[in-house]
Amino acid sequence: MLSIGKFNTLNVVKQLDFGIYLNGYEEGEILMPKRYVPPHISIGDTIEAFIYRDSEDKLIATTEMPYAQVDEFAFLEVVAVNQMGAFLDWGLPKNLLVPFREQKIRLKQGDKALVFIYLDEKTKRIVASANIEQFLSKKAAVFSPQEKVKIIPYKITDLGYKSIVNQQFDGMLYKNEVFQNINIGKTYSAYIKQIRTDGKIDLNLYKIGYNQVVDFSSTLLEILKNNNGFLHFTDKSSAEEINEEFGVSKKIFKKAVGDLYKKRLIRIENNGLFLIY
Repeated sequence: MLSIGKFNTLNVVKQLDFGIYLNGYEEGEILMPKRYVPPHISIGDTIEAFIYRDSEDKLIATTEMPYAQVDEFAFLEVVAVNQMGAFLDWGLPKNLLVPFREQKIRLKQGDKALVFIYLDEKTKRIVASANIEQFLSKKAAVFSPQEKVKIIPYKITDLGYKSIVNQQFDGMLYKNEVFQNINIGKTYSAYIKQIRTDGKIDLNLYKIGYNQVVDFSSTLLEILKNNNGFLHFTDKSSAEEINEEFGVSKKIFKKAVGDLYKKRLIRIENNGLFLIY
């Protein structure tokens, strides 16, 4: 069965001067224009193709990678607005429509919006909705404590940042446990703190306890390597400076520095940290 708005593995059934035709199953043959066709493709070969509708509403195949597919959340820029709604750049020649009915507030050109991309069952067109909470899964999430996940913060509340977990579930990143700037719509790595009895997911940006130190130790080591082996920070640096630069508390920073020092990976001088090569 063909999945519109997603990548499909399809067979080449025709090869012409202007492109190739792919077997689209119940949708018939689908054109992939020549500019997208990889070299040395022949009839009978299979190809990974993204399927969407062009400006004439015909199904078209491409090897280009959109910023997101159907059934995914994405943070996209508004590039145009007309009487139908707002149009988003999602990495393909035809922009993605957010109808007015799917906008919480009227989007303007230049805005960025977190949206859910879906296939409209009536029109069979790919559209987007800014009413994202209705698309979050109501199923019970199955995660282990400290399991690593990807999150997209989508709303700031008094408690913290409501976040989409692994493109599916609703979670919370608490303000009093965050030591860095959080941007709505940006993707972050995070960890499962707990799944509460009501099914809600609590999140951390770093692993808890000693594992948090180990996790940030690795990060700090990479930062040192990418900074020519020197950082002008020590345990005398202020908590505010450390927070702003690394997004962690001074306590975690000091423990990570100690961890790297004990492993003889760094030396500590009055003017900063030096990587031992």
